[in-house]
Amino acid sequence: MNDFKSNFANDLSNMIQLKVSLGGSANTYLPRAAAFDTFCYTNHKDRDGLNKALAFDWLKASMPSGNITVNSNAAFLRGFSFYLNSVGKEAYCIPDRFMTGKDIFVPYIFTDTELRNVFSAIDHFRHPRNPFLSLTLNAYFRLTYTCGLRPMEGRELKRSNVDLNTGEVQIVNSKRHMSRIVVMSDDMLSLMKRYVAVRDAVASDSVYLFPSSKGVPYTAAFMQKKFVHFFREANPGVPEEFLPPIRVYDLRHRFATAVLNKWLDTGIDINSRLPYLQTYMGHSNIESTAYYIHILPENISKSPTIDWNKMGEIFPRAELWEE
Repeated sequence: MNDFKSNFANDLSNMIQLKVSLGGSANTYLPRAAAFDTFCYTNHKDRDGLNKALAFDWLKASMPSGNITVNSNAAFLRGFSFYLNSVGKEAYCIPDRFMTGKDIFVPYIFTDTELRNVFSAIDHFRHPRNPFLSLTLNAYFRLTYTCGLRPMEGRELKRSNVDLNTGEVQIVNSKRHMSRIVVMSDDMLSLMKRYVAVRDAVASDSVYLFPSSKGVPYTAAFMQKKFVHFFREANPGVPEEFLPPIRVYDLRHRFATAVLNKWLDTGIDINSRLPYLQTYMGHSNIESTAYYIHILPENISKSPTIDWNKMGEIFPRAELWEE
């Protein structure tokens, strides 16, 4: 059927044969399959698995051809990784919601050690002229992570929307004007009580939970700069250019994947639990929550708790590259 030469040759051929048997046309798949095969044979001849590094090497090589090509290639890889996972082979699946504009962004999922080191760097931070800033950053980043908040939700959170008796945090008019209530863990609540005791004494004139010296929320750029600084502090001896790009938003990604990992490890039925995570994180649809599953290919390919027929209904865009 083809002249594929890379270590993916058999898998590419088998996938195309499957698509054709289901009524598709081989010509729909061959051009991008051939391009991917040639790239792998030329640049990754010894690689026999589709991991994140390989996926993004190919997408970066596609960038000179423009956004349409990059996004089409990404959609092809999503379809191919779905196929590989379905036949029991581990493969990295690109989250389609990060394919926007000119940039390719993949969430960085912190390991336990990395997360511990980052928060250690935050804990040891001291500002020479503003000791309150140290407490603010400590509480802000921990609340963002432990409650799975969007960075903006934490930055713009008002003092009146935090109940220190119940641990409830009211997120009001967030993305798409949606509101919800999240509940802090006992440890987070204890930390928040200590923070608020100081905050109410030094910034009582501000309505915001995490006010700057002017009484208004810190900017996204300020928090991002601080977070990158702490990540560098947590990786001493590693040249800056070798560190991966990270965002404050990655704390929210880490929260979601940590929850899913916990469910997988304990054998909980993820299909029935996704709506709970959707509500907690404030997603407007189940797709936004379910895509986190595909950041964990090494788990999902082996897990008996995922109904892939249902996942196929949730992720129709996995086949967009066919159109």
